[in-house]
Amino acid sequence: MDKATVIGILLGIIAIFFGMVLKGASLSILINPAAFLIIIVGTIASIVVGFPGKELKRIPKLLKVIFTEQKTVSDAEIIKMFSKWADLARREGLLALESEAQEIEDPFLRNGLTLAIDGQSADYIRDVLNEEVEAMEERHESGAQIFSQAGTYAPTLGVLGAVVGLIAALGDLNNIDNLGYAVSSAFVATLLGIFTGYVLWHPFANKLRRKSVIEARQKRLMIEGILSVLEGEAPRIIEQKLASYLTEEERRQIFESGADGLGKEK
Repeated sequence: MDKATVIGILLGIIAIFFGMVLKGASLSILINPAAFLIIIVGTIASIVVGFPGKELKRIPKLLKVIFTEQKTVSDAEIIKMFSKWADLARREGLLALESEAQEIEDPFLRNGLTLAIDGQSADYIRDVLNEEVEAMEERHESGAQIFSQAGTYAPTLGVLGAVVGLIAALGDLNNIDNLGYAVSSAFVATLLGIFTGYVLWHPFANKLRRKSVIEARQKRLMIEGILSVLEGEAPRIIEQKLASYLTEEERRQIFESGADGLGKEK
């Protein structure tokens, strides 16, 4: 589970509830089925109209990505792997990596290493793998846009809900005693629209984009590693080259753990 997502949502809910209490507003005012209907169903309707059904079918998978922590090999471990493969390839040739390729779980890395073992040129491998990364980024962006658009529609629907509530409240001025409650209820839709838009949907889109950036960055590290092994570079050179993808802290940790070839930062 992605704890950051869950904690963020809980903090947002707590902030709204405690903020209302501190302002003297009654939490019972939030029990407003009409507001929920306008905001939730209205947002869903807008998304259904705005996106193809093929993309909408991916929403459950996108939510899974948002709420689960991706189990991936760290960049440091990938660098060590390439260092080992480079040493093996220099001693025994690229064909010696066939058994290593069969054990790789990541299909992108396995495909790239297999292309290198099969004797494909560096330019061909780079083009094929870069196109795969670009296609992945485009696919991820289309998913993020669903939530980004939901975040745009929800606050506007909140205004629409408030207008509908005000029409109902001002439509009958005979009961002045209930007018204040009716007006405050009208703005619940605005509250829900802004809350869902800026605490849920826009952050969901941002989370998907950030995870996409991290995944694409790691795949580009893999591309450079595969091409370096193909070109017969020394393990130390590969480690130094790929270390540029690591943060300062990650490089320091690798150095302190005694990883061969990764020197101290100057």
